[in-house]
Parts: sequence; C-alpha cells; structure tokens
Amino acid sequence: MKIITLDNNTRDGQLALLNDKKTHYITIAEYPSFQSALDHWAKAKPLLQAYADALNNTTDTTSQSSQPNKPQAFDWSQCHAPLPRAYQWIDGSAYVNHVELVRKARGATMPESFWTDPLMYQGGSDTFLRPSAPIKADPSWGIDCEGEIGIITDDVPLGVTPEAAVKHIQCVLLINDVSLRNLIPGELAKSFGFFQSKPSSAFAPIALTPDELGQYWDGQKLHRPLTVTLNGEIIGTPDAGEDMIFSFADLIAHAAKTRSLSAGTIIGSGTVSNKNTAKGVACLAEKRMLEIIATGAAATEFMQPGNTIQLDVFDEQGESLFGSIKQNVQSL
Repeated sequence: MKIITLDNNTRDGQLALLNDKKTHYITIAEYPSFQSALDHWAKAKPLLQAYADALNNTTDTTSQSSQPNKPQAFDWSQCHAPLPRAYQWIDGSAYVNHVELVRKARGATMPESFWTDPLMYQGGSDTFLRPSAPIKADPSWGIDCEGEIGIITDDVPLGVTPEAAVKHIQCVLLINDVSLRNLIPGELAKSFGFFQSKPSSAFAPIALTPDELGQYWDGQKLHRPLTVTLNGEIIGTPDAGEDMIFSFADLIAHAAKTRSLSAGTIIGSGTVSNKNTAKGVACLAEKRMLEIIATGAAATEFMQPGNTIQLDVFDEQGESLFGSIKQNVQSL
C-alpha cells in the first residue's frame, strides 16, 4: 500500500491511500488518521489492503464526490508527513562509517563497541514537517540535512529479538533529519543528549508497506540509492542497503530491550553513509569530514537561507518511490 496523510488543518491530518499511478487517492471512513489505523493494525491492515486493491483495479476515476472511498484527483501539495506527529521517534546510527568519519576528522578513535551496539537517541515527535515545509533556523547554528530511511512499527513487545522484530516493520519512510551542527557539541558536552540541535524532521509524502518495495526490500533493509540534491546539484547517492551495520530488526530489538514500543513508533536509520566515497554523501557534515581528512580543512559550508535541499529514492525506472522531500532554507 501507498499510504499518505492529507493536510486538512487538523493535528493528525486525514488518512488516504494512493493508487499505483499516483494520480488518485481515497479516504477511509473507518480510520480518519493513520495513527488510528495503526492503533488497530491487525484489523485495519487487511481492510486498507482491500481498499487499495479496489482503488488500483478501478477504471472509474471521474468521480469528484467528497464521499469516502471515492477516487479523488491527487496533488502532491495536499500531503503532510505520513504521521504529522507520532507517539515516539527514535533515531539510530546504523551506518557506523558515518560515526567513524566524525571521530576521525577530529582525531578521535572510535570504541569497538560501536560496531556491535547501536547508538540511539529519542527525539522530538510532536511536530513533523510536511515534505515541502521550509527549514527555519539561524544560519549560525550550522543548518544541515541528514538523509535517512525510517520504519513505522506496530506494537512491539518488551525484549523482542531481531528475528521476531522483522514482522513488526509495517511501513518504510524517507526522512530528512535536520541537524543544527554548531549546537551539537555544546549539548553533547553536557552528557545529556540532543535537544535544541535537533529541530523537527521532514518526511517524504508516501509511507510504503514493505511489499510495495519488492526486490528492493530484503525484510530488514532497503537496497536503493538515496539521492541528495543541494541547489540542483547532486551531492550524493549512497546506497541505503550498503554498509548498514545494524538492520531495522536490530534497531527495533535494541529499542525494545527495556520497554515495549507503541504502534506508530518511528525508527530512523541515521545518516545513510557508504565507505565508497565516490557515492557522495547524505549530509554536509560528512562532506566536510572528508575534506578535513583529505586537506586538513573543510571547504563546504552548511546550508544558508535561499538554499534548496531535495531527497529522493528512485526505482530503476527513475520513479520516486516515496515522493520527494524538497525544502527551502529560511532564516528565523
């Protein structure tokens, strides 16, 4: 299924299903929001799948009726984030290459445990950004993008194993986890984690159930390049399935070691990063790190007002799987 949330000026938006051609959608009377469906996922999933199948099989898309389950013409500008707010947003660091580069650039060694025990923090989830929302921040804060893949879970029990965690992955997402790099060192120095340095993340409009990804999804990882474009220039196409040391099943199990996870929990992969530097980067901090390692100084600036950042994951035919995240940078 291709699940979207329409921005209807409510906190949680309106759940809708998008057809395969991405031309029409239907709303669902039984579940007004995506979260309401996730709260009853065992019952809701087969119902939504039946509606999605009917939508894709219909030849009558002429109706403009506002009644539920009638196909409506789709416009990308209607979309909010799939979950405009969530009960929980957890971000991991599954691409240890990214962490290693950060430390190498400042002359620090990386603990061996980082290869066996994932880094993870719990971020703010009360206000996620729609895919076209501007990034508003003071440029002195070091405005950066972070291209990530994410997943949405159903209810996950305490102590779940990675093997059992696979079945709890219900949807796959594309995320821009905005970071304010110049605020991070001061916060981490307090040994109490991120807060001000991690503003609201933006999400691509479509949440895909894993079956929609076909050969690109192996049950635990997405195997496609993530294309990051800054001001019209591609800065990276790192492959999301390559060098992902911790799978999403591993991240779920890590998060659920001491607590259960509620339906609608979003878990991010952390910045997609490949050892093959020819594939470029999914964040500017990593580009700067590579410059420091190569020449002793960073030449790349963080994002400035007027810049535009775009994130996509394309299939082999060049079709955007999740739709684009495309944001302009604005000063506060």
